[in-house]
Amino acid sequence: MSLRTLAKRGESVPSLFNDIFRPWESLFDTNGGSLFDNLRTVNIPAVNIADNKDNYEISLAAPGMKKDAFNIDVEGNVLTISAEKEEKKEEKDERYSRREFNYTSFSRSFTLPEGINKDKIDASYDNGLLKLTLPKTEEAKKLSAKHIAVK
Repeated sequence: MSLRTLAKRGESVPSLFNDIFRPWESLFDTNGGSLFDNLRTVNIPAVNIADNKDNYEISLAAPGMKKDAFNIDVEGNVLTISAEKEEKKEEKDERYSRREFNYTSFSRSFTLPEGINKDKIDASYDNGLLKLTLPKTEEAKKLSAKHIAVK
């Protein structure tokens, strides 16, 4: 028997674990999927940064969060945005009790450029989008952009 007959095409390492844990999958409600299909990957929210004349705008996609879950800190020239969310679900019946926990957290840090008025940074959260406005100092507003031609 060769290795080719043992390995099925398209299968990866998780299938090995699925085979090992198959007898115990009936204990967990996997809706016909694998026990390992329920593991979630770590998601870091997408960020857009815009440089406007008077300020920088940071938009961070974080749907499902509440505004009080966010922590926004400035230490030196580093802006850190972090959030934590914990959900608990519990079902009880005469014969069983089931609890599920879901914990989501992330942290993103940005080095602030010179010329940011740190005391006037503003943040708002609406429809899953966290928006930060980082106003530029008057000196930074006066600096004009320069276009350099390629020779």
